Amino acid sequence: MSNFWDTVWLMISTFFFVAYLIIMFQIVVDLFRDDELGGGSKVLWVIGLIFLPVLTAVVYIIARGRGMTARQRASMQRAKSDTEAYIKGIAGTSPAAEIAEAKALLDAGTISQAEFDKLKAKALS
Repeated sequence: MSNFWDTVWLMISTFFFVAYLIIMFQIVVDLFRDDELGGGSKVLWVIGLIFLPVLTAVVYIIARGRGMTARQRASMQRAKSDTEAYIKGIAGTSPAAEIAEAKALLDAGTISQAEFDKLKAKALS
């Protein structure tokens, strides 16, 4: 019977330890994500996390929790827009679409036949 309760205690303590590590990681990431907080303040928060980790984490979440959410949201939005820009850049347009666009410019008289030929060669290369 003792072995069962030892296993239960191990599972519970492991859960809380992993949760604690996740919270600490989130706080450290948020500290270095914040552009408004000075270097000295960041150092003080990290020292507090090292020597009084639970108390410092609770104070940090109470004092800066709302800002953590805003910074996380801004970071996620920035990552999303960067990903979308990367995908658009990689996907690009097809050679046929580029040639059709160049042909429309040629037909409108915006570019010359020589410029059209250059654009066509570039799209096909």
